[in-house]
Amino acid sequence: MKPITIFRHTASEGAGYFSDFLTRHHLPFRVLHLDQGEAVPTGLAETSALVFMGGPMSVNDEIDWIAQELALIRQAIADDMPVLGHCLGGQLISKALGGKIIANPVKELGWLAVQKQNNTQANDWLAGLPDSFDAFHWHGEVFTIPEGASNILASRHCPHQAFVIGNTLAMQCHVEMTSEMVIDWATIHATDIATATDSIQNLEQLSQSLDEKVATLQSHADTIYRRWLQPLIQL
Repeated sequence: MKPITIFRHTASEGAGYFSDFLTRHHLPFRVLHLDQGEAVPTGLAETSALVFMGGPMSVNDEIDWIAQELALIRQAIADDMPVLGHCLGGQLISKALGGKIIANPVKELGWLAVQKQNNTQANDWLAGLPDSFDAFHWHGEVFTIPEGASNILASRHCPHQAFVIGNTLAMQCHVEMTSEMVIDWATIHATDIATATDSIQNLEQLSQSLDEKVATLQSHADTIYRRWLQPLIQL
C-alpha cells in the first residue's frame, strides 16, 4: 500500500490522533509540512489517499498552496481516491467541489454537540455512533455543501458539520484531538476564549474531564476513520 499523504498547514494543527490511529493499524503515511515550505505534489502517483488538517488561515486567502491543494483534491476525487478533511481541510474540499466558505454566525470553540442527520449516507458513514455526541470545534468560518454531496452532521450553531461524496469525507469539527492539542490551542488562542458564551468555552470548560472527553472522541474517530478507509483496507 502506498502511503497516505497528510497535509499539515501549521505546527499546532498536525495529524494528532489520526497519526496514532494509522500507526496502531500499521498503515504507512507521510506528513507534508506546508508551514515549513514543503511542496504540494502535482500528482497522485506516490500516494493512496489524501488527508488535509486544520489551520488558522482562511481557504479564501490568496496563498499559493491553497490553489495547489484545491487542484490536487479535484484530481483525487475524479480518480475516486479517498480524501479526508479536518476543519480547514474540510473547507478546502468544499471549495474544490464548488462550495463556498463563509463566516459562521458565531465562532464555535470547545466541546459542543453534533447531531447525526437522517439520511442514507449518515446512517452508513456514522453507523454505530450515538445520534448526538460531543466533538471538538475551533472555527469561525463554515463550508456549504457542494452539489452531489450529503450533509451527515450538524450542530446548534452550524448546520454543516460534515459531508460525504463518494470516497470523500469533509468535517468542520475536529475528531483528531489529543489532550495536549486542546491545551495547546487554548494557550495559543487565549484571547479568543477569555469570555465564555454558549458557543465559546473558556479554559476551565475546555479542560474539565479532558482526558475522558478525548478518549470518547477518539473512540468515535476510530469508527469514522475505519469507514473512510474501507476503499483501501478492511480494519
